[in-house]
Amino acid sequence: MDLKTRKRWSLLILLIGLPLYIIVAVTLVNWMDARWGRQPIYIEVLVYIALGVIWALPCRKIFTGIGKEE
Repeated sequence: MDLKTRKRWSLLILLIGLPLYIIVAVTLVNWMDARWGRQPIYIEVLVYIALGVIWALPCRKIFTGIGKEE
């Protein structure tokens, strides 16, 4: 994949995909609250950190080298 295509995909992911993923992450934590009750804050932070890493792993090849010139 050339740099121009990766830049377009990264922009699409950041503008559309990331907000949708944030909505899914917050919904998951709210579901956990409804299912098992309110968790301690450190567990919620760990869940958010894990979800933050999980979304980035499949996209790392797209984001590699985006800041470089063509």
